[in-house]
Amino acid sequence: MTFEMLVALHVSDAAVYAQYRAAMAPLLERHGGGFRHDFEVARVLKSEAGSAINRVFTIHFRDRANRDAFFANPEYQAMKRRYFEASVRSTAILAEYERP
Repeated sequence: MTFEMLVALHVSDAAVYAQYRAAMAPLLERHGGGFRHDFEVARVLKSEAGSAINRVFTIHFRDRANRDAFFANPEYQAMKRRYFEASVRSTAILAEYERP
């Protein structure tokens, strides 16, 4: 089974966010992770996220432990501070689930 998250963002700087994705991709792969789906959203008809959404994606890991290790990794934390925090106004975790 894999562990997957459905995430919604409000990306405020697409160029810096693209740098974030490029920087974190190798580390994500080393933690057994990747992206299954990734959408830029033009119009939101209904949302309980509490903020604007313009990006939705699924991110997966081998298991929860790999997810936790990835997000706690000091290398990831540095990338998050440099790129993610500069390019994303809000984040909403819409769902977390195990997938066969």
